[in-house]
Amino acid sequence: MAGGVLRHGCSRPASRPRRGSPGRAGQGEGAGPVSAQNSAAAHAAALRAGARGGPWRRLLALLGLGGARVRRADAEAARWAHGAAGEETTARLLAPLETAGWHVRHDLRLQGRRFNIDTALVPPCGTVVVVLDTKNWRRGYPTTLDRGRVHCGTQDRHDQVVKVAGYAQAVGAVLPGVMVVPLLVVHGSQVAGGGFEAPVPGGTVWVLGTDLLVPRLAGAVRNPRDRQRAAQLAGRVDSVLRPYTERS
Repeated sequence: MAGGVLRHGCSRPASRPRRGSPGRAGQGEGAGPVSAQNSAAAHAAALRAGARGGPWRRLLALLGLGGARVRRADAEAARWAHGAAGEETTARLLAPLETAGWHVRHDLRLQGRRFNIDTALVPPCGTVVVVLDTKNWRRGYPTTLDRGRVHCGTQDRHDQVVKVAGYAQAVGAVLPGVMVVPLLVVHGSQVAGGGFEAPVPGGTVWVLGTDLLVPRLAGAVRNPRDRQRAAQLAGRVDSVLRPYTERS
């Protein structure tokens, strides 16, 4: 993994990527803001609806008599909705990058895998893919790096950082010859120094606060823009990362 690309800028590939599809309509360069499809929000709604299935159960829920099942479903749905709000905010933050030539995709799934990828980005130099995961951590508790592990307050969250690295590795496995960079953006919690590199097996993951997200990404692009190469790489991404659906 190559988290250092956010320090040193996009590297020039040894060869141009093979041709791919031109990208999804409405999500390419200059397409304007794209909202996350947000499977997390849909999952939250499904949890609430599932706990209230049937007219009798819905009536009990309206009367506040739904019982432990409804309370558990509501609590889990609230966690999913909290994450969905962070993903929507990330999408709005990234929207200006699209007018600058970036290809941005939200709420994706790698075929045959259960996890979803919040965002994948291809910069206008067309030499790298950024796999971005959004976290909405507790406000008032700082996100820090303590003895090589990421914490939010006193809670160890490093396993979540390692998962992001795994997502990037999985994407890299189906995009041979492409540098894939893992990135985690934290909402709510203030990230120490605005951002830092967290060590993970085989490399590092950049952990950024919202204030540094767009400046750090934009500043990493130092090679000349190459619209054709970027479109080709975005097409390759589209061929392996499809819009996330609960049934796919």
